[in-house]
Amino acid sequence: MGLLGFFNNPVLGLFAVNGAHNLVHLIIGIALVVMSAQGEAMAVKSLKIFGVVYLLVAILGFFMMSPMLGIIVFNGADNWLHLVLGIVLLALGFSSKSGNMMPGGGMGMPQA
Repeated sequence: MGLLGFFNNPVLGLFAVNGAHNLVHLIIGIALVVMSAQGEAMAVKSLKIFGVVYLLVAILGFFMMSPMLGIIVFNGADNWLHLVLGIVLLALGFSSKSGNMMPGGGMGMPQA
């Protein structure tokens, strides 16, 4: 999403973005890739960490005025997207039993 935000496209017309907002998403995406490349345990930890971060950002967004911190523009659609992302990331992070994930990054069924 961080890369798409720098280009005019109909999908992002729903969301309020600016360069700072796009940069934050790029940094988070890079951090997720780097952390997940360090092994399954770190991948699970990164899902949990960024799940909490996205939930906090969503909650703040519902109560703050744009721009957040005076530089990051957002709107209601962003708040809902951040809420959903936070829930999905946390669900993925906590659904992994002891960091057991299938090769290729997919979530596996719990082992018997």
